[in-house]
Amino acid sequence: MHLQTRNNINILGDGEATMVLAHGFGCDQSMWRHLVPAFRDQFRMVLFDLVGSGGSDLSAYDKTKYGTLHGYADDLVEIVDHCGNGPVVFVGHSVSAMIGLLASNGAPHKFAAQIMVGPSACYIDDADYRGGFSREDIDDLLDTMAGNFLGWSSTMAPAIMGAPDRPALGEELTNSFCRTDPDIAKHFARVTFLSDHRADLAKATIPTLILQCSDDLIAPREVGEFIHRAIPGSALAMIENTGHCPHLSAPAASIDAMRAFLAAPR
Repeated sequence: MHLQTRNNINILGDGEATMVLAHGFGCDQSMWRHLVPAFRDQFRMVLFDLVGSGGSDLSAYDKTKYGTLHGYADDLVEIVDHCGNGPVVFVGHSVSAMIGLLASNGAPHKFAAQIMVGPSACYIDDADYRGGFSREDIDDLLDTMAGNFLGWSSTMAPAIMGAPDRPALGEELTNSFCRTDPDIAKHFARVTFLSDHRADLAKATIPTLILQCSDDLIAPREVGEFIHRAIPGSALAMIENTGHCPHLSAPAASIDAMRAFLAAPR
């Protein structure tokens, strides 16, 4: 299947380097609308939807292939090969940060740098590690999604977005969740929330920025700090913001942190 159709790829800008952006769970490429104008003069901007999300070809969703994040990582490498032009900077939100990690670990020569927005390598608390949830929390979350996905979306999306002073953002995320095929969303949620890629962090060899919100329901600041310590030579930018989507709720601060990282000497 042609990548353009499978992943609903859109390319904007004509910079000498390429920035590839990947959205998080329940979202699509429209979530990057504030970042694209800030970087399109400098980069060739490649936006796409993960298979099963947004305008992707839902018929391409294979529960075996996408039973781990490695299936999405393989897709990302294909997209970089097909659409990359010059050095490639990957920007991944939430679960896509780990997808990018797996892709860049497997093919580091294809990536110049990666920016992780609200990443989590493991959502479940484990001994001295704080992921933000107990296993019982995750099981309850997945059971609730399985029983009433639309109800779960309406309750959780505004809490995940944060930005209580801008309820329209919570409504946008709710609508995005509700547009997702429920069966695919439930499967993707299980793959996401039960994943554990802590062991992959130390394998990273490319420059990495962790963009962390000070108050994030999904990825607490301890998670961002853990990832920062685990990835050799990584940078951590802490944004004073409530929520899991700083590219929507705090775009100016996110852009400033990204620009500072990209301008830093290597």
